[in-house]
Amino acid sequence: MAGRMDCRLELKSAASGWRISGYGSVFGIVDDSRDVVMRGAFARSLGRRGARDIRMLFQHDPGQPIGIWDVVREEQRGLYVEGRLAPGSARAAEIASLLRAGAIDGLSIGFRALKARNDRVRKTRELVEIDLWEVSVVTFPMQPLARARLDEGTGAAGNLAVRGRTPLARRMREAARQLLD
Repeated sequence: MAGRMDCRLELKSAASGWRISGYGSVFGIVDDSRDVVMRGAFARSLGRRGARDIRMLFQHDPGQPIGIWDVVREEQRGLYVEGRLAPGSARAAEIASLLRAGAIDGLSIGFRALKARNDRVRKTRELVEIDLWEVSVVTFPMQPLARARLDEGTGAAGNLAVRGRTPLARRMREAARQLLD
């Protein structure tokens, strides 16, 4: 069964372009679709694919690749990713602008569940082994802890934290959740 899970995003500017880093998934946390990614779930997939075969997309759309992941690895907290938006891409520049404005604020994984178990008490699906296909920059992450941080360098403007906690962001998330219920 295919699915998505979302998490924290950080964007940095460098002389060579925009750098993205964050957690595409946090282990042990129930997401809005009642999935829980277990520690070690990505190990086999990452061993087979490596970072370069995990696509960086916008909104899970295979027609919108936006960059390249240089690092994709499991850490104690979750699935950590680092990459760069494609230099010279109008779409990448638009995404950087959207992140700066707080219009988008998350990462989300595209995957196929290879091994999962249902927890009837918690009413969750525990994802034990995942075939990871892509990590997307998204507007509505399924992971409740998903937040973005934009780091454009030093100084007050460079320390702007975009947390997706504006009244509009909250209302949009609530509306999306009501549609799913």
